[in-house]
Amino acid sequence: MGKLLWGTPARLRSLLCELVSWESRTLTEGEKDFPFKVREKLQKLDYFQQHPDFLALHEADPGRNLLMALYEHPEAVDTIVLISHFDTVQTEEYGDLEVLACRPEELTQKLFERKHELPGEARLDLESGQYLFGRGTMDMKMGLALHMALLEKASAEQWPLNLVLLTVPDEEVNSTGMRAAVNELVKLREQHGLSYKMFFNSEPAFSQKPGDEKHYIYSGTLGKIMPAALFYGKETHVGEPLKGMTANFIASFLTQAMEWNAMFHESDLGESTPLPVSLQQKDLKMQYSTQTPYRATALYNIFLMRRNAAEVMELFEQTANQAAAMCNTAYAELCKREEIEGIGEVRVLRYEQLLAYAEIKRGADFVAHLKAEILSHPEWDEREKSLRIADKLMIQCHELAPAIVLLFAPPYYPAVNSSEDPLIVECVATVKEAAAEFGVEVDQIHYFNGLCDLSYVNYQDSGNGWSSYERNTPVWGKTYSIPFAGMLELQAPVLNVGPFGKDAHQYTERLHIDSAFVQTPYMLESLMKSLCKQVVETV
Repeated sequence: MGKLLWGTPARLRSLLCELVSWESRTLTEGEKDFPFKVREKLQKLDYFQQHPDFLALHEADPGRNLLMALYEHPEAVDTIVLISHFDTVQTEEYGDLEVLACRPEELTQKLFERKHELPGEARLDLESGQYLFGRGTMDMKMGLALHMALLEKASAEQWPLNLVLLTVPDEEVNSTGMRAAVNELVKLREQHGLSYKMFFNSEPAFSQKPGDEKHYIYSGTLGKIMPAALFYGKETHVGEPLKGMTANFIASFLTQAMEWNAMFHESDLGESTPLPVSLQQKDLKMQYSTQTPYRATALYNIFLMRRNAAEVMELFEQTANQAAAMCNTAYAELCKREEIEGIGEVRVLRYEQLLAYAEIKRGADFVAHLKAEILSHPEWDEREKSLRIADKLMIQCHELAPAIVLLFAPPYYPAVNSSEDPLIVECVATVKEAAAEFGVEVDQIHYFNGLCDLSYVNYQDSGNGWSSYERNTPVWGKTYSIPFAGMLELQAPVLNVGPFGKDAHQYTERLHIDSAFVQTPYMLESLMKSLCKQVVETV
């Protein structure tokens, strides 16, 4: 066996720096090019020179691809899927150092000249010499580098276990890559007769609070869903305000009801979701005028543990009805005070109800054309398109106003948890034991506190709770969809073990050097070899 390309800490560090240097910010040309460069690197391995068909690109969407690489042992069926993403967030916050944002060695050295400008903890980490700074070092090109090194070693040493390396684009925005990968994983399983034993990610270990130096591993990931609302009032001139109702007046009641609402709070296994907050609220006036703003929108962030989309919509509707009742009470008092009749009470509609009403009134073809016109705007993302579709339908059905229209806006990440799975219990123990050899304390967290592509495997929803999501997401099936049926087929526990780092998505993003290049590689290899022993023992 020849020398491994990525078999030493120095070689692994060099690989990481090369991956980081291939700038791949989401929705850039670099993101499009990245998987081709990774494929070229993997093609240098003896295994893929002998099995070129086991290394393949698959389209995620026009212009962007995911990469799948299979190491298949001739006598193995059990398969571990190694999942990573290669896109990164933007780099504007680096200022005049942006040119070095994706050159970790140079950036780290340059920061010594400006260490007085860094926050205290980041400055101390820089001076310790134990951290490598740069965009993507932590989140999450180190995870991909670790998986590439695992794949190389497994193929060179012929481990009796199958590995699938899957690296995808667009995790940072809509998880387009992972959603496309679901059906590719189902196809690969059928083509090769594989049995998926575990879905394994190496997102970095996040500190739980400032100054926290513990290494965490995760046996699940939080979900996220985004209920949204269109508020439709009645337009008027500012000189005659009582002849109308502003959308902002209506919106204020629902946003107050949604912010930090304990009804949406979940707890499981001793952990809790963050409380909901609004992510955006705006009126839809395109320019200034003395016409009152009668249409507005809002997005609300909800984290999930056990709930599905149908349950969230029920709670959202309940909250909206309470907010509408408060709004109507306040408006009735105004009408009484000002001795006016008013324009009517605010009602609450789900998007699916508005859509059905519009199709009856205007016809299905008219509605389809209206939606197609909105979807044709390349400058609008899926969230804006969702809200604009609801808005255009309400304009056609203004007799329903004043109203709050409830909908979902992408993305949706289902929660997943495997903490009680016997295999994961064993794996967690193995990782802790391996880490202990370095004197590293590892704690288990049941839900990864950042969004993760593991949301799209091991889906549990026997009641088809996703149907509410499909019916109330205006862009569903056009510019956004989730392969729920395929996700139900990918039943295997999940685990996330990655390197320790700090400040993801900040200009001080950095990776702990020993954790990345010494400790975590050993932990991962120990884990995979323990799984190999299980395979051998069952044969």
